[in-house]
Amino acid sequence: MSERKKWKIQRALGLELPGLGKPGALEKRNYPPGQHGRLRRKTTQFGTQLREKQKLLFHYGLREEQLQRFVRKARSLNASDWMESLIGLLERRLDNVVFRLGFARSVAAARQLVSHGHIMVNGRRETIGSMVLRPGEVIWLTDRASQLEPVQASLQSPRLPLPSYLQRQNPSTPDRGILLFIPGSGHVPFEFNKIQVAEYYAKRGV
Repeated sequence: MSERKKWKIQRALGLELPGLGKPGALEKRNYPPGQHGRLRRKTTQFGTQLREKQKLLFHYGLREEQLQRFVRKARSLNASDWMESLIGLLERRLDNVVFRLGFARSVAAARQLVSHGHIMVNGRRETIGSMVLRPGEVIWLTDRASQLEPVQASLQSPRLPLPSYLQRQNPSTPDRGILLFIPGSGHVPFEFNKIQVAEYYAKRGV
């Protein structure tokens, strides 16, 4: 996805999505793209629900069928508050954890590191970005990956601060981290309405 398209998505949603990488999408034009972007638009209930769902879809870099799969899994884990379970699953995806550890500047770049075999989990090379980690698991970069220029730049200037559910295994080794506990909606690095997302999928029988 091009930088232009990423910025267009964020302007349409009215907020920055850190998972898309480079900040500043709303600095110059903080209104929706298009000829009538400056005009106020009346948003329907469906439109509001769709927008909130799209925030998750684009930030985590998922396809709709992938997100629906996680929704169904979250429902099976915790029917009474499945949105919290959903966020716990999405935040613990390996590609997202690699991003939140500061190994990459976007979720897409993190997924590429994983797919190219640059990420180790508990001593094993993992290549599936959708893998959901468990508390206590240790994640680190291969020696080759830690020397890559984009990785070094990201470690020196990460897109986001380290969340509380992750910890550097040692202050002297920034290329190694550990998952401490299952995160919740408060750890999502942008504003979203989980009730609207829940209603969106409830109406579609997901």
